[in-house]
Amino acid sequence: MGTIYVGVGEFAASKTPGDVIKTMALGSCVGIVVLAPSIRAVGMLHVALPDSSINTKRVKEKPGMFADTGIPILLKEMQKLGLTGGKIIVKLAGGASIMDPNNTFNIGKRNILAVKKLLWKYRLGAVSEDLGDSISRTVSVEVDTGRVQISSPGRGTWEL
Repeated sequence: MGTIYVGVGEFAASKTPGDVIKTMALGSCVGIVVLAPSIRAVGMLHVALPDSSINTKRVKEKPGMFADTGIPILLKEMQKLGLTGGKIIVKLAGGASIMDPNNTFNIGKRNILAVKKLLWKYRLGAVSEDLGDSISRTVSVEVDTGRVQISSPGRGTWEL
């Protein structure tokens, strides 16, 4: 029972009462929150890049780094907790344009597109999202309630 921190390219899932899963400093990265109310479990993934083909060696070290390898792994983690079907709720945050004022790389937008495309492959779509803009976000999800909160410096805290 406590806080599980998810770093860049990492993922976590829990159904332990009292646990909170949290990721910090989502800039161009996208945080994917998966809720499975039927088994009272939650999961989170912190995706940094859209496609693993740019660095196949890194996939072995940190498969959660990329949307195309991270999402399947997060769903497998949820299955390990007992998810065999039932309703899955997905919420997304991040994908900002940070330190790229001319939109040269569009990493945030590319991450958002890759995440949504992969989720659709699994017939999943986000029920709520807080994407884009130019702010850094911290996201947390509570196992007990499934409540997802976002905070950003200078903007306070809000629920997703």
